[in-house]
Amino acid sequence: MPVTRHFSLVSGRWIAPAIALLVASTGAMRAQVVVVPPTPQIGSSNPATAEPTVPRPSTKPCVVQLFQDLAFDNYTPQTYSYTPPADCPGPWAKVVFTADFTVTAGTQYDRTAAFYLGHANIYYGTTAEPRSALSPSWHVERDVTDLSAIFKSAQTGEANLGNFVGVYDGVDYNGIIYANAALEFYPANFRNPAPRVPDIVIPVNGSGGDAGTLNTGSDQITQTLNLPQNVESVYLDVITQNQIGDEFWYFCVPNNETGPLESCGNTAFREGEIWIDGNPAGVAPVYPWIFTGGIDPFLWEPVTGVQTLDFVPYRVNLTPFAGVLGDGDTHTVAVSVYNANGYFLATANLLVYLDHGSQKTTGGLISNSLSAAPSPQIQNNITTDASGNSTGNILTTSHRNFTISGYLNTSQGRVVTTVTQSVDFSNNQQFVVNATTDEQNAQQLTTVHSITTTQQSRLATTSEEDFEYPLNIDYLFVENADGTYTQTTTVHQSDAKNEGTNFGRFPLYNSNLTNKVHSTDTLNWDANFNFTGNSNSQSSGTYTWRNSLGECYSRTIASKSQVLTSVTNGPGCFAQNPF
Repeated sequence: MPVTRHFSLVSGRWIAPAIALLVASTGAMRAQVVVVPPTPQIGSSNPATAEPTVPRPSTKPCVVQLFQDLAFDNYTPQTYSYTPPADCPGPWAKVVFTADFTVTAGTQYDRTAAFYLGHANIYYGTTAEPRSALSPSWHVERDVTDLSAIFKSAQTGEANLGNFVGVYDGVDYNGIIYANAALEFYPANFRNPAPRVPDIVIPVNGSGGDAGTLNTGSDQITQTLNLPQNVESVYLDVITQNQIGDEFWYFCVPNNETGPLESCGNTAFREGEIWIDGNPAGVAPVYPWIFTGGIDPFLWEPVTGVQTLDFVPYRVNLTPFAGVLGDGDTHTVAVSVYNANGYFLATANLLVYLDHGSQKTTGGLISNSLSAAPSPQIQNNITTDASGNSTGNILTTSHRNFTISGYLNTSQGRVVTTVTQSVDFSNNQQFVVNATTDEQNAQQLTTVHSITTTQQSRLATTSEEDFEYPLNIDYLFVENADGTYTQTTTVHQSDAKNEGTNFGRFPLYNSNLTNKVHSTDTLNWDANFNFTGNSNSQSSGTYTWRNSLGECYSRTIASKSQVLTSVTNGPGCFAQNPF
């Protein structure tokens, strides 16, 4: 059954049939993948982002095709076979995953695409929606060098892209999704050395090996493991994806207000929680992804939301637990989502580095001040009169401040790793809900300040990271004086990250990244609630990155009326390759 989207978030007025009829066609053409340039093209309506492609080394890669022209028209995962490249046996300077997608013209919702190898996730994203005159094609790629351990042996992979094709509720969903996927292996040499990569990659998924379903805050995806006894450091790359009732979690309200405000429940706060043997081990903030059908599909054509086509995993440093996880006993790593409300999907990869100078490391946990659950605060200032008209605001906040420290006796001596984090969340929503107006505006911000100190003898290395996930949405649905209806939405969405490393008081490296999208659109209906089109559609996306080595990237793209109108590269700072 397809996911129903595109509804008036506060009024409950379903507009999916109107939009579906707009994009319907007389039939689906079984086209194969149409490969488009990886950079945005002016004049095109294909999905576009300002994000850079992955920088490549100068060596010639070996390309392993995972699958080609694979059709997704049902919910059955498709398997494929992988064999390591004989001409590029490794070590590799870099491994790059690439994929190309095409959706046939017609009617189809956005879908989740998750590709695995040996059940380890190598790609996670969502797809674009077609129209009767648009068969969208797009390209994605990501650096998967840290997953090199799983690429060393032949194994089976799985492409999970559930897609409904058929008639449902009177609408013919006929858009078939096609995809190609490949891995590029770049041999290492003197100029392009192989980086140190995790020795072991362990997937953490649901019981079927795919992303697990978390319907409530108590649901978990888990992985039982027994690691070698020379563990040196451990990380967990986590993706927690909002779905169905949780798709618009940033618009949710306390359960006692879901009726008057006609919105989803469990408040507007969600947070990923990491567990080791049932004890709290880390926090993974949930990014507020908006899919290409979210709120209003015209908002995201052609400039998609931040990370919409290619989710970025959040990395949790579990190294303070290295002494525990490497003690030779069996342990369990788990992921849950606080306040999950039907539902989230979750997948993760555990990345393990070993001490190659020792057959056994010993250690343990020194301290852990992370509480088992957050304590969000709610300030409810909603007033509802006798006629059911509601106005006011709801402010939801959460603050977490914790320190986790552990020690490890390694071949290089005793190492103490301490992770200190402040995780803050704020969501402020304003409402006007009455017979003719449904207005819901939200200003949300998630921030993470993290300091990791690695102490060895008298020497200390400090890594500092700052994340920001701002999201501002202004949503207005009104019944006009002439009986017609309009829905106007404006979205500001960003992803920012600053990181730096110091050796003692001496800075070694720093970088900063900003990825932001701004989009606005108006939907129009006549007095009989027949969809009559959209207007005033504009969007832009900007991606900037710079580091202390002088490497940088800057690009801004813009669109109007569902067509890309400009691509602007920052002066003196564009697509510089760090290799």
